[in-house]
Amino acid sequence: MLSKRIISCLDVRDGRLAKSVKFVDTRDIGDPVSKAKEYYDDGLDELVLYDITASSENRNIMLDVVEQVASEIYIPFSVGGGIRSVEDANRLLWAGAEKINVNSAAVQRPELIEECARAIGNQNTVLSIDILKVKTCREFPSGYEVVINGGRTRMGIDALKWALQGEELGAGELVLNSIDADGTRDGYEINLTRMIAEAVSIPVIASGGAGKPEHLYEVLTEGRADAALVASMVHYNEYTVSDLKRYLDERGVKIRLRF
Repeated sequence: MLSKRIISCLDVRDGRLAKSVKFVDTRDIGDPVSKAKEYYDDGLDELVLYDITASSENRNIMLDVVEQVASEIYIPFSVGGGIRSVEDANRLLWAGAEKINVNSAAVQRPELIEECARAIGNQNTVLSIDILKVKTCREFPSGYEVVINGGRTRMGIDALKWALQGEELGAGELVLNSIDADGTRDGYEINLTRMIAEAVSIPVIASGGAGKPEHLYEVLTEGRADAALVASMVHYNEYTVSDLKRYLDERGVKIRLRF
C-alpha cells in the first residue's frame, strides 16, 4: 500500500496568501513563500499553489511567486491557475513546478489535458475540479456539478462524468475541490471523494473542509482518498503538519514520517 499524503494548498491572489470560505470572502493572510518553507521544514509531503484569480481575470499565472516558492522547498510542487496551453505548462515547469494543475481551461477545451499529458507526462498533469453539490437528476446523476472560474460559472457537467473523462484524456491525478465544504472546517465531502475514488484508477486528492485531524482520518480511510489537502487548519497555526502526521500514524494510517 502506498503512503497517504498530506498536501498543503496555498491560494495566492496578487502575490499574497489568501483564504476564502466557499470560494468567496477572500482575505489576505500572509506571505506564501514563508508559509511554504515553514510547511516544508515541518514534513509536508507536497505543496499546491493556486493563483485563484488568474482564470477569472484571463491572465497568466505569476511566475515570480512560483520561482520564489520553488527555491525554498524540495518536495513535489504543483501549480495551477490560468493554464491554457502546453506553453503555459512549460513555463511553470521552467519556473520550478513539478506538476501543473489544469482546471477551467480544461473544462472549456478538454483536449488541453491530453496535450499536456503528452508533452510533460501523465504523472505531471493534474486535473483540478471545482465541484458544487446539486440535486440528483438526469443531468447530474452523481448529484455534483462542475463549476469553473473560481466557482463563478456553472457548467452543466456532471462531476463524476468529468472525472472519468479527465482520466481517459491522460490526467495522472485528480484534485476534488468541494465548494460547499471549502473553508468551513466542518469536514471533507466524504461521499463525493469516495464516489470518484472508487470510479477511477488514478490518485484522488480531497480538498475543502479540513478543520481537525479527525477529518483527515475520515477522508483517507472512509473517503478512500490518496491524499488530503489542508489549508485553514495549518494557515492559522491551529495545527502543524507534524501534528497531523503523528495523529494519523498513531491510528494506523500509512504516512511518511520525517521526525
